[in-house]
Amino acid sequence: MSDIIQLLPDSVANQIAAGEVIQRPASVVKELVENAVDAGAKCIHVLIEDAGRTSIQVIDDGKGMSETDARLSFERHSTSKIRKAEDLFALHTMGFRGEALASIAAVAQIELLTRQANEEVGTRLNIAGSVFQGQEPCSCPVGSNFRVSNLFYNVPARRKFLKSNTTEMNNILCAFERVALVYPDIMFTLHCNGTELLHLPADNLMKRIVGIFGKKLSQDLLPVNVETAMCKLTGFVGKPEAARKKCPHQYFFVNGRFMKHPYFHKAVMSAFDRLVPLGEQVPYFLYFEVPAQDVDVNIHPTKTEIKFENEQAIWQILLAAVKEAVGLFNDVPTIDFDTEGKPEIPLFDNARGDIHAPHIEIDPSYNPFKTAGKSAGKPSAPLRSSKINMDWEQLYEGMRNEEEEKPNEAANLFDDSVVVSNSHEMLTEKSPTHYQYKGRYLMTAVKSGLMIIDQHRAHVRILFEQYLRQTQEKTWHSQRVLFPEVIQFSPSERVVLEKIMPELRTAGFDLSDLGSGSYAVNAIPAGLEGVDITHLACDIVATAIEKGVSATEEVNRMLALSLARNAAIPYGQVLSNEEMEGIVNNLFQCATVNYTPDGKSILCILKQDEIEHLLG
Repeated sequence: MSDIIQLLPDSVANQIAAGEVIQRPASVVKELVENAVDAGAKCIHVLIEDAGRTSIQVIDDGKGMSETDARLSFERHSTSKIRKAEDLFALHTMGFRGEALASIAAVAQIELLTRQANEEVGTRLNIAGSVFQGQEPCSCPVGSNFRVSNLFYNVPARRKFLKSNTTEMNNILCAFERVALVYPDIMFTLHCNGTELLHLPADNLMKRIVGIFGKKLSQDLLPVNVETAMCKLTGFVGKPEAARKKCPHQYFFVNGRFMKHPYFHKAVMSAFDRLVPLGEQVPYFLYFEVPAQDVDVNIHPTKTEIKFENEQAIWQILLAAVKEAVGLFNDVPTIDFDTEGKPEIPLFDNARGDIHAPHIEIDPSYNPFKTAGKSAGKPSAPLRSSKINMDWEQLYEGMRNEEEEKPNEAANLFDDSVVVSNSHEMLTEKSPTHYQYKGRYLMTAVKSGLMIIDQHRAHVRILFEQYLRQTQEKTWHSQRVLFPEVIQFSPSERVVLEKIMPELRTAGFDLSDLGSGSYAVNAIPAGLEGVDITHLACDIVATAIEKGVSATEEVNRMLALSLARNAAIPYGQVLSNEEMEGIVNNLFQCATVNYTPDGKSILCILKQDEIEHLLG
């Protein structure tokens, strides 16, 4: 029998490797930007066209490459980061595998311009589908300029299954932010289709967070700074009032590398037990500095999964550090310097001589009990030596006859008809059809037993179908707000917001762009008065990021659900009999009664035999 095992060609091997390393355009941005950081760049520019489908360009002012290095860099397992196996346990660079450029070149067309500082001319290199196209000298600045065009052009299945431009651009922003947050001393810019989305000058960490996520977030962050023999922990953690249900900004970094660590995330959230509502999470930006030999980053091609040697001990350090930051925040009283609309307290001036303490005069001859004409509790003018007229009965002459002529109105207050009516109302009030338990559940008797209804979820279902019907029929009405709310969105949120803006206008929202990621809410849908507009808008955008905004129907459904959640009756609100009756009747008019739009149970029935069994 002949031999059947053979070596795969390099082009095929590179395409297989690209399936693990290069999953989408965001993977290309991550790898190229990390290479620019490793090259010692102080200024990195990223230019995106069509969410990375058409072109991805990364320009840096790093060390650059020689002619030989430029050609060799696209070979598999060629790297300048490590030399031997022991170097894997002392990594100080972002990349080390030597697979990124080879994988990108296998599924895209690449043009590279690079020059070192000690060379007069640079090198231009073209490669497509792992096939070398040409190399020639050229004039270019010091550093490297990578242009990746037509990503997945030779893998149609992979290109076909890319998500919408909004989703892919959001992933690119996420990958870009993870690198920019680690290196605040490097200048970053991000352009999309010729428009500058981010311009981040070199500054400190707080300025970098503000530049990416907006000024409002900086007001909700607490500093964390702990240094032990095992690790050093720095960064910021959010205040309890900054908690949100969806898409909180949560980042872990270890030795300058982003990581996902559910175990450490649990430590942070444990520090906020009973401080934030159930289901909400706080933002955090936490940086670990751990000896390189105590961590292992060579687990997954994306390098986001990291193993720690002293994981349990670091968990305890993290928990204690976050608790300390939150405790200091709660103990230190805040000083409010905002005096707008508050009364001015004048300063005491010692130089003024016309200021005297108030003088009280007392009339010793005053006695309120001497005369019966004085009404108790009402002070009168001080008595003087003049004679008081004691003929007070003259003041009430003629009033006795009027009182006798008037019918006895007091007797009519308790007329038989009134008593009957009031008693009927009292009986109705005392024997309601529905009963509210602890401001959360509505209980009503049915044929099979006792029905228990979650009042908040029931109202969400009612409002959801109402809002969805209005959205489909385009019958929304706008309500102008007296004082427009200003909301700050991050670049990733702005991309999604612009996508769903037509649906928001149809629903009754009026948002005006103020620039720099700020939007003014001028109008909201009618019927949402009293709802927190800022929280509502952020929740809508977060839901759109989570679920995607590819289909208009899905956007309308997401919008209706967000509006219903914010406008629904909250837990703890006491309802009258008429309100409970209205919720129950409207619920059973809905198309779906048993479940909320997101699949949670609305009601349950405690059957009669179960009640009898419980009671014995």
